Amino acid sequence: MKLENKVAVVTGAGSGMGKAIALLYAIEGAKVVVADINEESVKAVTDEIVQAGGEATPIVTNVALEADVQKMIDTAVEKYGTLDILVNNAGIMDNFIPAKEVTDELWERLFAVNTTGTMRAIRKALPIFLEKKSGVIINNASIGGLYGSRAGAAYTASKHAVIGLTKNVGFQYAMEGIRCNAIAPGGVNTNIGTTMDNPSKFGMERAMSGAQNNPRSGESEEIASVALFLGSDDSSFVNGQVITADGGWTAY
Repeated sequence: MKLENKVAVVTGAGSGMGKAIALLYAIEGAKVVVADINEESVKAVTDEIVQAGGEATPIVTNVALEADVQKMIDTAVEKYGTLDILVNNAGIMDNFIPAKEVTDELWERLFAVNTTGTMRAIRKALPIFLEKKSGVIINNASIGGLYGSRAGAAYTASKHAVIGLTKNVGFQYAMEGIRCNAIAPGGVNTNIGTTMDNPSKFGMERAMSGAQNNPRSGESEEIASVALFLGSDDSSFVNGQVITADGGWTAY
């Protein structure tokens, strides 16, 4: 098993890519802290792991709240004694709202979940990693963080910021045995669309103008496989990088 005796925190683990990552990590021997804002989903995923013979602890977490992020990491340490892998997967979409129509409320909400929550989790985990001189951070960034119009202005900016943060942390703490990488998924069949309501017609038309070039949509399990690679020693020489997993869409 690639993650035997490792302790991992996975945010947004109640569904989609986060759920697939949590399940795969558990199969590979990790003790998983299943974090998500949805209490029912957190319990269901935890039960699924335990019933399959794995170890998991549920924690209801709104990553936009500092207190919740603190409690999430503290739970891992209190339950399992340490933390080895942090997967910042939680994220929301922005209704494809273009810059002209962005409100402060939308902008701040997107950054609170997608970017600030990621930063706070990293900030909380780093002292643990620094003390043990080892640790892995994986951020789910999206191809929206690499290109200009896969979503609205707020989502695009928030994911670009996550990639910048990933590279900064990866390089600055490389000498301390800490690695920080990001995954940039393309179109993946998840329920993230449920975080959208009344999308902008103009913004969606512009964002989807290249959708016909997408060879196919991916599955959450395919992204989980990338997260397993980045979380394991198989990627020991990979740091500060963004792994694009999009079926070739952005190769066009």
